[in-house]
Amino acid sequence: MTLQQLEYILALNKYRHFVTASKKCGVTQPTLSTMIQKLESELNIEIFDRSKHPVAPTSIGEKIIEQAERALTEIRKIGEIVLNETDTLSGSLHIGVIPTLATYLVPRFIQVFSEKCDSVKLTMSEMNTATLIEALKKDSVDMFIAATPLDQPDFLEIPLFYERFYAYFSADHPLKDVPLHPENMPQEKLWVLEEGHCLRDQVFNFCSASIPYTHVFEAGSIETLVRIVDINGGYTLIPELHLPLLTEGQRQNVREINNPPAIREVSIVIHKNFVKERLLNIVGEAFKTIIPEGMLNERLKKFTIRL
Repeated sequence: MTLQQLEYILALNKYRHFVTASKKCGVTQPTLSTMIQKLESELNIEIFDRSKHPVAPTSIGEKIIEQAERALTEIRKIGEIVLNETDTLSGSLHIGVIPTLATYLVPRFIQVFSEKCDSVKLTMSEMNTATLIEALKKDSVDMFIAATPLDQPDFLEIPLFYERFYAYFSADHPLKDVPLHPENMPQEKLWVLEEGHCLRDQVFNFCSASIPYTHVFEAGSIETLVRIVDINGGYTLIPELHLPLLTEGQRQNVREINNPPAIREVSIVIHKNFVKERLLNIVGEAFKTIIPEGMLNERLKKFTIRL
């Protein structure tokens, strides 16, 4: 049994296709297939059921794959130990971020991260949550920043901060000065984004298919929604990090939502086999620098991230 064979069975389990798995491993399809067959012969069991399409692990194969994943995670940590001891970081880091956070986080994060770790090539991509989930599963990104929880068993979520949402009304809206809570939010002329504004059913029970949304703007720009409200009336929901970008006059149109307040948890999301602990902490420290202290997760304030 070799580490290479373990890598191959994990790749095949992930992609469920011999050709795709072999390409990802940088070998030919016959090589990957032969190496997996040799491991199966050595163990005298079938790890994969090849009669299924796509190929799938057998019941005992699932247990072997799970153990292989643990073993390789521990092996990869050796490299991280070396990096920690030699004080060298290199390579690349690809971080995804949802549109309703990108405007506020990306510009400052790039600046702070570059100051802390200029030896790592940083790439940041703006994607919606569903796309980010698929990208992380396929290793197209190393981590992403999004509202959580996501209910993805193969992911780890590291809470960064908690962000309130506020109602932003047009200046002449008749309900602008009425105390707001989730149950009495107006249902007419509510301008929302396609991504990022329903904030989980437990926060906004009016975000459901039964509400006749006639004003949906399919984009990621909160600034555009604010302008739509200013010109067309109605109201929208804006995140706390957007408040400093409003003009003095626009701030008069902002109202709190209470009982309970509308809050989203924002986390760093990684795959559970992620091993670059030191780099993860640099990312966490960079975000701690740019997020207001009162919004930060209390545990993140006090402790380093341990995998």
